[in-house]
Amino acid sequence: MTQLNLPAALRTILIVSAAEHAALAQALARQELQVKVVHRGDSALQALDHGGIAMVLLDAALAGSARLELCTRLVQADPARVLPVLILSAAPSDEERARALEAGAAGYIRLPCDSADIVEKVLVELTVRHAWPGPASAVPAGPALPDMRTLEVNYHTLLAGSPDAIMLFDAARGTPVDVNRNAERLFGRDSTELMHLRLTDLCPPFQPDGVPSSEAVEGLLHKVLGGEVRVFPMTFQHSSGRHVDCEIRLVMLEKDGMRLLHMRLVDVTGQRMAEALRAGQNALLEMVARGAPLDAILDRLLRLVEAQAPGLFSTVLLLDEDGVTIRAGAAPSLPADFMAALDGLKIGPDVGSCGTAMFRREAVVAADIQRDPLWEDYRELAASQGLRACWAMPIMRDEHTVLGSFAIYYRDPRLPRAEDERLIHVAVHLAGIAIERTRREAELERHRSHLEELVAARTAELRRAKEQAEQANAELAAALDNLRMTQDELVRRDKLAALGALVAGVAHELNTPIGNSLTVASAMAERVAALRQRVQSGLRRAELESYLEQADEADGVVVRNLARAARLITSFKQVAVDAASSQRRQFRLDEFIAELVLPLHAATPQPRPTVQQRIAPGLVMDSYPGPLGQAISALFENAVMHGLAERHDGTAGVITLAAQAQDGGDIALSVTDNGAGIASEHLSRVYDPFFTTRPGAGGSGLGLHVTHNIVTGVLGGRIAVRSAPGQGTTFTMTLPAIAP
Repeated sequence: MTQLNLPAALRTILIVSAAEHAALAQALARQELQVKVVHRGDSALQALDHGGIAMVLLDAALAGSARLELCTRLVQADPARVLPVLILSAAPSDEERARALEAGAAGYIRLPCDSADIVEKVLVELTVRHAWPGPASAVPAGPALPDMRTLEVNYHTLLAGSPDAIMLFDAARGTPVDVNRNAERLFGRDSTELMHLRLTDLCPPFQPDGVPSSEAVEGLLHKVLGGEVRVFPMTFQHSSGRHVDCEIRLVMLEKDGMRLLHMRLVDVTGQRMAEALRAGQNALLEMVARGAPLDAILDRLLRLVEAQAPGLFSTVLLLDEDGVTIRAGAAPSLPADFMAALDGLKIGPDVGSCGTAMFRREAVVAADIQRDPLWEDYRELAASQGLRACWAMPIMRDEHTVLGSFAIYYRDPRLPRAEDERLIHVAVHLAGIAIERTRREAELERHRSHLEELVAARTAELRRAKEQAEQANAELAAALDNLRMTQDELVRRDKLAALGALVAGVAHELNTPIGNSLTVASAMAERVAALRQRVQSGLRRAELESYLEQADEADGVVVRNLARAARLITSFKQVAVDAASSQRRQFRLDEFIAELVLPLHAATPQPRPTVQQRIAPGLVMDSYPGPLGQAISALFENAVMHGLAERHDGTAGVITLAAQAQDGGDIALSVTDNGAGIASEHLSRVYDPFFTTRPGAGGSGLGLHVTHNIVTGVLGGRIAVRSAPGQGTTFTMTLPAIAP
């Protein structure tokens, strides 16, 4: 970018606009310019009173009426100098541009425009304006060329030090007035020659799109002279005849009636070639995907490679499936006789570059064919085509299988460069894909040729198998009917057995409290009869007190046994949990567990276990909290009664309640104790009704059975147990967050 040499007092750019131009302000600040932004015309005039303004960027919408009076006032604000003003127009037109120039504007910029383009126009305008020694009136007028002694002070120095190719054109004459060294290198011409050539003379007759270069240049100049600032594509021609694709940025400068064109050129030939290579690769892969013939794919590939480096010739040779015989592939720029001479050769350690590369399975470079021993038997063949250098690379399917070779030829001795190696690797990769696809299709075709015979044989076999299967199917149908009848009978028996076990369990559990009550009631009936007889003969006080004591004791026994029977009946009713009678709602699981554990822990006899809660926060359930609390309570009491009560170290133990979300919207809720564990022979029976390992300890053996019914029924989940003797027990309930 331009390096300014402005006076210290003139380094502020004033932006007068109703819109925000933050990106433009930042770009100007990076050039060590100060930026001041105002949004009204009177504010702009007041800013000039404070001095230090080097240039004004004025929004056309704030420039006044049709005559742009504010622009004129800003230009003439300083009697000692003409203040440069650039008009920014969001609704540009040729009429407005003409009015802006009549009002004294130094330039007219059509919006939208890239900030970098505006900054460059500002810097060039300031550079040229401050390049002339003495007052502005001393600038040469008329069509005469600027004095080089004037330009070499700073603008010429600017051009010489720029990393880009830069040329300064006189718009009236159409020829350059100054060029830098990079421009000379770009065109392969010295500055003296360039000074006498018009822009059209530096182009080929036609542009890549077919438009004559004279028309393209004329249209470009018309746009730039109209105030358009952007990047334009243009193809030039090197003195050697090589085409050079460039992106050029033209900025028009007006100085006392003179129009100068500042042109910066960026060589994008390499970029265009890279884009062409990428597009060619995509087209080739599309041909492979469509199943195009191999020779068409290889021909397209080699033409793409040769377009990347003019002067080279490329070939692809194929290796026969026998692994030793060379077959002709493709060579679009070499005669068919050359490839025919190679067809049928055997690979080996000294069979030119290609045969040796396939034999060695590595790249082979022959910088000078006429001196390379690998070409001892093939020098005359290469010489007949004027080939002097050959670089070959084997095309591999894997580290053991060679498909062919890719080679590049030149007519002069040379060694490969880095860009050549990259091009070779791209070509080898694409050729390998195409050859491998073709070989696989050939293999499929061989399989298809035998497919009809295989299908016919298989059809006959299947027909026989079908007849056998039909016979077997009839037998299986009969067996299935018998199996269904047997299954129905087994289900009926299982139901009766389960009902019998349940009735037997109920009878067994209720027999004790009811029998105790009947025994006590019978004994008390006999005592009552005896007491009546004593009343008739005379009852003593001691006998009455004895009876009352016995009656009170019998009453306590009856009440306790009937209460136990009532509790048993309540637990029996819980075996079938009814979802219809349960209340459903949304609740946070961590809050629910915390409220549930507190009374459970308080009701536990000493020594109470330590309760740990590891509930992931934020878990919300839409379910039945009543049955869920009943299931958790049963698991908690089971851990206290059976797990921790059988610990032998005398400590209370630990019960851990944990929950976390799982994939699919389920929640895994577990109750873990570090107690005695469950014996392996009991694990399969823990959910059986009335099964308990501690008979007579106060439990009915229905707790885990009820829990299983709640989890699998009302809550719509599943429950699993994991335990080992001496290693504690974990019951895990996997529940849907939204109950069914």
